[in-house]
Amino acid sequence: MPARTQSRRRVTGEVRTVERVSADRTALELLVHGVGGATPEKMLNDPRTVRITGDETAAVFRRADDVTADTGPGHDRGRDAPVPEAYVWSNLTSGNGTRALWLLLLPFMVVNLAHWMRPAARERVRAVRLYGLLVRLAALSLTVLLVAAACEVALDLTAWQCAGTPACADRHSWLGFLSPTVSNGGWWSTPGRRLALAALVPTALTGLLWYLSHRTWRAYESQEPLDPTPEPETGPAHTALGRPGFWYGRRLVARLRAAHTAAGLLTVAAAVGTAAVREDRRPGGSALLDGLGRLLEASLVAGALATVWVVCRRGRSERRLDRRVDAHLVHRLPLAALVLLALTLLYAGWDRPGWHSTGRLPGDATFGTLALVQGALVIALAVVARAPHRCPAEEERCAVGGLGGPAVALLACALGGVMSGGVSQRVSDWLDGTGTYLAGPPVLLTWQASAIPVLIAVLLALCGVLGRRTLLLTRAEQENVLREYGVAPGDPARTRRIARARAMATLTDRAPLLVAVTAVATLVLGAGAIVGAFGTGKTPVRAAETAQPFVHGAAQTAQALGSWLIGLGCILFVTWGRRAYKDASARRTIGILWDVGTFWPRAAHPFAPPCYAERAVPDLTWRIATWTRATGGRLVISGHSQGSVLAAAAAWQLQPSDRRRVALLTYGSPVERLYGRWFPAHFGPAALAALHEDIDCWRNLYRLTDPIGGPVRVCGDGCGPQVDREPLADPLAYGRTDDHPLPAAVLGHSDYQADPAFAQERALLLRRLRPEAPQVSDVSAVPDAPEVPVQRT
Repeated sequence: MPARTQSRRRVTGEVRTVERVSADRTALELLVHGVGGATPEKMLNDPRTVRITGDETAAVFRRADDVTADTGPGHDRGRDAPVPEAYVWSNLTSGNGTRALWLLLLPFMVVNLAHWMRPAARERVRAVRLYGLLVRLAALSLTVLLVAAACEVALDLTAWQCAGTPACADRHSWLGFLSPTVSNGGWWSTPGRRLALAALVPTALTGLLWYLSHRTWRAYESQEPLDPTPEPETGPAHTALGRPGFWYGRRLVARLRAAHTAAGLLTVAAAVGTAAVREDRRPGGSALLDGLGRLLEASLVAGALATVWVVCRRGRSERRLDRRVDAHLVHRLPLAALVLLALTLLYAGWDRPGWHSTGRLPGDATFGTLALVQGALVIALAVVARAPHRCPAEEERCAVGGLGGPAVALLACALGGVMSGGVSQRVSDWLDGTGTYLAGPPVLLTWQASAIPVLIAVLLALCGVLGRRTLLLTRAEQENVLREYGVAPGDPARTRRIARARAMATLTDRAPLLVAVTAVATLVLGAGAIVGAFGTGKTPVRAAETAQPFVHGAAQTAQALGSWLIGLGCILFVTWGRRAYKDASARRTIGILWDVGTFWPRAAHPFAPPCYAERAVPDLTWRIATWTRATGGRLVISGHSQGSVLAAAAAWQLQPSDRRRVALLTYGSPVERLYGRWFPAHFGPAALAALHEDIDCWRNLYRLTDPIGGPVRVCGDGCGPQVDREPLADPLAYGRTDDHPLPAAVLGHSDYQADPAFAQERALLLRRLRPEAPQVSDVSAVPDAPEVPVQRT
């Protein structure tokens, strides 16, 4: 009989005795699913499951028959396999219908990813801080761009142009009370009051962003780690993911939320106040209002400088658990901006006889300045990322040569510009379908829309090149398939299907090329749009009226096609969001995008979708540590796809005494193939080698047909056994066999547990776990995890 010890454990205020088995018998397998979510019934292969701990958002489940499998009577006899548990976290990214609103935050999510894409910095703290500062400023410009787009729609196109044009106001009767002619000079018909009323739309948008960020901040950024004591960092290979404050960004997100909220409110105030100030400065204007306008302008400039200072002042504090929240700053900065906005609306609404709205509001300068600032920030980011952070020889797989962060930041700015210009174009076409009444949106937005067909043509050409390469690789792989399965000549259709799956899986490795080409083309086309807009002051069609017929026809085609593509994109965007709001399955599809994009904390943009790992990683570390300390048993963290990334992050957060009881089994894992290439500072070769040294019981399974998972590429010399197993056969059999009488499917990224190698590697890991790990003699000292009533599903 195995040796047993007795321990006392506190559960919901009572003390009871729990029988604990020695480490050579008790074993647990903690399953962590990947993108797209999974049900506990599917993960545990049992229709009867029980929630052990957790809530409706994320929880740990067991089979109904295994609830007391490691603590109840007879738990030490007759069980060779470990007790399976399933950690289900899918509701963190695809829960209720409001998650569909996260589609509006897509540019914010992308720019937040750029913060984490810097190459590994070898003891260059200042360069790291400068990199983070530049990304935060780019993120701030995206907030200003979004609010400016809302101001363009509500203030310029609707309140200024359409309500001030009799023909447009007659066409849209709901604007009659704002029109001087339709309302016969009503109180709301003066330009300043129309702008003040329309300003409620972008103000409400800013308030909505603040509310969503504040609500998710309380839910996600408030999960404290298990042990706030930092582990000594030895050498440059140690990754920041092991620091106690890495998954606790409460203070930074609160500061950034205050700054971005203030920036949004100040943008609305500037859009309203600029028109009034320009009117007061004309000859014959009121001297008193002119003075008040200058004072108001100075206040807005001071508020903008204060906002930028807050963004620049502090980055992340990861080496310690920073529980402080700058309450005075968090509350006073947005409140001061709101007061300035209220004063601006009051100033703009003052009666000014003879003031009429003509032309456009000064939007060209605003959007042009934002585009120039974003371009300068991206170029500076590329210099900072490339010069001091050159990818060393062992990190030659860095995506885009270490410039993945600047490239993604540029794409985030471009995406924000396309979304802003698309909404403006659609609203302008809706208000003035004939194009004869209104001046329309700023010229720069039209130039940017006209560049979209050119960008799509470049991408289609690149896709053609990649398709040809894939076809050639498919032909080359057919020989490898026949040789590996030992069949000749085989079934040509079967061979081609397997070879095509392998060739298609390699397209993931071409993603850096696609991103690089898209970024370069976007930068060139964006610069051309700025030059064309400011050089001519006209739309592409009007600027090319005197050019050659071919040039004029190309400009007409580009402008019309760009407008049509933007309209189609807006329709698809709204349709997808509406379907996701009502349909849970569609919401799970969108959740896949968030599974990949919101793994990282909100270090750059507080309005980005929340980081689910700030809940999931503490959940896993608490469960692993409390179980191993309470039982002294062995535990295998079994992570599939994105779940393997969460498993690795949780392993980094464990204390060394807990790691000795933990093994890591990853399959279909993007840890190196995606995260190692795009986030080399945190998942690069040195960081993965350090993880293997800390937790040497690690085995990784992958298939050549898997487009997501791949090898970890950590050698076994010097830090433990080889991590990667040879690629698993997929399909398991080429033709019909005694074991596979029906044709075996090509599984690709799914069903790794169906392969016999899975159980073999899991058993080997359990045998490799260090038997000399110390037993826990007093589990009453272990912090209690939150108790949740057991529920059957």
